[in-house]
Amino acid sequence: MKIGLLGTGFGRAHAAIYYRHPQVEHVVVFGRTPAKLEAIAGQFGFATTTEIDSIYDDPAIDLVDVCLPTPLHAEHAVRALRAGKHVLCELPLASTMADAHHIVDAQQASGQQMFVDMAGRFDPAGEFLRSAIADHRYGGLRTLEIATRTALLWEGYDLRLDTIVMDLLHGSLDTIVTALGRPESITAVGVNRDGRGSAVDAVLSYPDVIVTCHGSALMPTPYAVRGSYRAAFTDGVLENRWAAGYSGRATTTLTERTEHGERTIDLPDIDLYAALIDHVFACLDGQATSRVGPETTLDSLRVTLDIHHKINQR
Repeated sequence: MKIGLLGTGFGRAHAAIYYRHPQVEHVVVFGRTPAKLEAIAGQFGFATTTEIDSIYDDPAIDLVDVCLPTPLHAEHAVRALRAGKHVLCELPLASTMADAHHIVDAQQASGQQMFVDMAGRFDPAGEFLRSAIADHRYGGLRTLEIATRTALLWEGYDLRLDTIVMDLLHGSLDTIVTALGRPESITAVGVNRDGRGSAVDAVLSYPDVIVTCHGSALMPTPYAVRGSYRAAFTDGVLENRWAAGYSGRATTTLTERTEHGERTIDLPDIDLYAALIDHVFACLDGQATSRVGPETTLDSLRVTLDIHHKINQR
C-alpha cells in the first residue's frame, strides 16, 4: 500500500500507525509548513512535499488520507476520488450536509472505496453498549450520559464553541446515533473560555430515553483527554471510563452493576486508530465489508451539525 497523507496536525497520529504497519510500503506527507514536514520525515522517514498536486498526480499512490481541517474535507475527498484513489477521511466527514452528500455522490460515481475515521465504532466498550441496548440485556435503556473532557493537546485546535462540537463531540454523538437513531428533539448550551477552550452540554430526547452528551476543552495539560459513559437500564447500569493522550491510544474500564452485584467486564486492549486502519486495508483487500463508509455517517453528522448550529446561534 502506498499512501498520500494530507496534513501534519492530527495526521501525525495516522503517520505513527502507517510507520509500523506491515502493509504500508511507502508514505508521502503533504503539508504547508516545512518545519513540520521535517519533523515527520525525521521521526518516520517518510517522503514529504509542499506540492499537493504531486499526491494526486502520482499513479503509485493507492490511498489518500485526508487529515486537513474539516472545511477542506469535501474538496480533497472528491478530488482524490476523481483521481482514481481510495480515500480515508478524518472525522467529521464534512462541515455541511450539502458537502457530505456531494462526497457520497462522488464516491458512488467513482467506483473507489472511501472510509471515514469513525474509530470509535471499533471501541469494545462502545460495541458492548450498542449490543446491550439492542438485545435488552439489562432491560430497557432509560438514561445515557456520555462525556469527553480534554486539554488543548493539538496545535491549531482551539476547541471554542465554533469548533468543539464538530471536532470533539462527533464521535460520542455517533455512538449515540448508531445505537438509538436520530433523536426526537435536541437542547444544547455552551460556554466559551476567554481565549481558547469551551464546554458544551446537549440533551437528546428519545421515546422513554434521555441522553446527555458533555464536551469540555477546559482541562489543564496534565489532564490529557478522558471520557466516560453511564447507561442506566431498568435492570442494571453500565459504566465506562477511559483516558488517552495525544496519540488517541486509550486505557479503559467497563463495569456492570445489577441487583446481583458488580463485575468488571473484560475488554480487549486495542488501539482504535490501528483497528480502523486494519479494517480499511481488509476492505481494500476484499476481506471485509466497510463499517465506516461515508453514507453510514450522515445521520450522526446531521445531529452533530444541529447541535453545532444551536450552540452558535446562541
